[in-house]
Amino acid sequence: MEMADSKRQALQEPEMVSRRRERRKGERPSILNFCSVAKLRRRRRRVSGSPLFSAACFPLMLLYHEVLLRLFDGDSHFFAMGLIRILLFSLAAGLAVFLLLDLIGNRKVARIVGGVLVGGWTVFTCVEYCCKSFFKIYFGLGYMQGMAGQVVGDFSGTIVEVVLARIPFILLSLIPFVVYLRMCAVILYDKGQRAPVRVMLAVLMVVLQLVGVLTARLGAEKNYYTYDYSVNTAVPHFGLFTALRLELSYAITGIPETPLDALLPDDPLPTVTVDPSADPEASDTPAIPTGDNVLDIDFQALADGTSDETLKAMHQFFGTKSPTNKNEYTGYFKGKNLILITAEAFSPYVIDQELTPTLYKLSHEGFVFENYYQPDWTQSTTGGEFAVMTGLIPTWIGGSNLSFRVSANDSMPIALGWQFEKVGYHALAYHNNTYTYYGRDKTHPNLGYEYHGIGNGLELKSNLWPCSDLEMMEATVDGYIQDYVKNGTPFHTYYMTVSGHCNYTWSGNAMSRKNQAVIQEKYPNASEQVQAYLACNLELEYAMDYLVKALEEAGIADDTVIALTADHYPYALAEGGTDYYKELSGVDDTERDTSRYRNTFILWSGCMEEPVVVDTPCSAIDIVPTLSNLFGLEYDSRLYSGRDIFATNYQANQYSSNMPLVVFANKGYGNSWITAAGTYEASTGTFTPREGVTVDDKYVGRVKSLVGAKYAYAKLVIERDYYSLVWPK
Repeated sequence: MEMADSKRQALQEPEMVSRRRERRKGERPSILNFCSVAKLRRRRRRVSGSPLFSAACFPLMLLYHEVLLRLFDGDSHFFAMGLIRILLFSLAAGLAVFLLLDLIGNRKVARIVGGVLVGGWTVFTCVEYCCKSFFKIYFGLGYMQGMAGQVVGDFSGTIVEVVLARIPFILLSLIPFVVYLRMCAVILYDKGQRAPVRVMLAVLMVVLQLVGVLTARLGAEKNYYTYDYSVNTAVPHFGLFTALRLELSYAITGIPETPLDALLPDDPLPTVTVDPSADPEASDTPAIPTGDNVLDIDFQALADGTSDETLKAMHQFFGTKSPTNKNEYTGYFKGKNLILITAEAFSPYVIDQELTPTLYKLSHEGFVFENYYQPDWTQSTTGGEFAVMTGLIPTWIGGSNLSFRVSANDSMPIALGWQFEKVGYHALAYHNNTYTYYGRDKTHPNLGYEYHGIGNGLELKSNLWPCSDLEMMEATVDGYIQDYVKNGTPFHTYYMTVSGHCNYTWSGNAMSRKNQAVIQEKYPNASEQVQAYLACNLELEYAMDYLVKALEEAGIADDTVIALTADHYPYALAEGGTDYYKELSGVDDTERDTSRYRNTFILWSGCMEEPVVVDTPCSAIDIVPTLSNLFGLEYDSRLYSGRDIFATNYQANQYSSNMPLVVFANKGYGNSWITAAGTYEASTGTFTPREGVTVDDKYVGRVKSLVGAKYAYAKLVIERDYYSLVWPK
């Protein structure tokens, strides 16, 4: 028996040793063991997680995108109060998103929804950056909805180049999304936050939001959060997420009413009278018309007859404005034809005596405006066009809708189309691009024009992008000239050109390629961007040459006036990493400086025997009232944002409502402006008096208030369809 046990033990020993060896072997570290441990740890984190890490991820991701957008936005002062508000609002919004996701019991669904939110916000941030850096504005949701189809349809080739040029930003913006994909199981772990932790996070969220709202509503920029809200002005001060939250909120509740009584200081609109005896020539010139450019509108009676406080304030404002006076140029062009042109991205540096002899002739042999500006109205082409065609400051209605688009439903008798139609002119408008772009098929007929673009009557020889300005002239000029020559029908024709549209590369602009050899021979050392810009604008020169020759051949150049200006300066030359506009202009400035927007207003007629130099500060909103005065039309100068450039009833050193005033759009740091007394640069907060002019201590503050009032009332005019209430029937 013992022998048997002993034998059995001997047989079992090797097996036991083998088992011990296996156990020892299993205890040795190996890659497989590490992987198993890592999986176990990840599994434990998914189950228990880190509350602090989990709760912080969404707020930090949102804050990251906001800071990234601010860093890449050249218009924003990075270290400003806006950064504090963005911090508060981002953290609060991120916590709100996290808490909502954490409440979803099915963690797989929660993680998928979280991924969709992070990915969607990343894409949206990239889209907004592309819009801001290329079009110079942040787009609201409503604006995007209205423009998306047209942009994709008409500028698909441009979109590709825009995106490729912004790859660094896009790659950086993807970081939160990549982090989320790798760590979503840790961020939204299986058990979720405990109830007490959720309560604490909710309290923190509410506190952050309330503090943010208080700083927004009580700070110096409170108007951008309330009555003066637009997506473009809200983003620099409150962040993209908050700007969109406000847009959605105001779409339901409406934007708060503008506190009109707080816009202007006491005695805001003094009337300046000029003593004729101060000018010896004035009293000896009885032929000069006297009186003011006004219509028979009793603003006081209108104010007394309404209980609507906003309308009452509007009637009082326009009623107390000083009208501009009739002057030596009143009726100067009376009875003549008018061709008004808004030239895409035109600038004075296009004009060259050798390369553009027609533009040179028109700009040097008519009225020569030495102090003219086309501001960036933060609305791309349509803002500049609205200013040129209506004499009103372009504004954002409802925070994200264009005043031009909204005006399509208003009465607009102040426009030149209706004014000329009233005195028997044939008013035509043309645009060599898709006729519905920017809603021109609705806005332009509403301004009194018979409108034609590509798709509703304008046919061009070629199908290129951008289209040829020359071909537009060839297709349209003969019709209205012959109608005048044969039938005596005077005409007012409006053109919106497109040949000067970006992109400014040989591959991105058909007009640039067409004229490439000419420019490269003239400017062999210039950058491709500058060469391409000048090359595509040669097409405008050829168009103007064709137009002038057609007028001269028909013998009606003396009977016709040509007016031309830009919709905006060529801002596409300044997008990206290099500011090519500095190379073009030779001026070391930025988009924050008023000098960047100095431009040219061509005003010429074959009847002018010598040039007339004008140094009065003026801008695009002054064109309609100036032309109305020159053509002797009946209009009310108080109803425009701009003024007749030739009006004389002001004094350079005195603040008044009818003084020369160039207003620049608010781009996140306030409104710059220029008057006959000097220049105020909002980006630096400095006023530089004009040489020989002295102003009192209240001047700058009063002009700031007047600028704010002009913006507010320009918006209200469109919002309230004001002209339908006051314009004499």
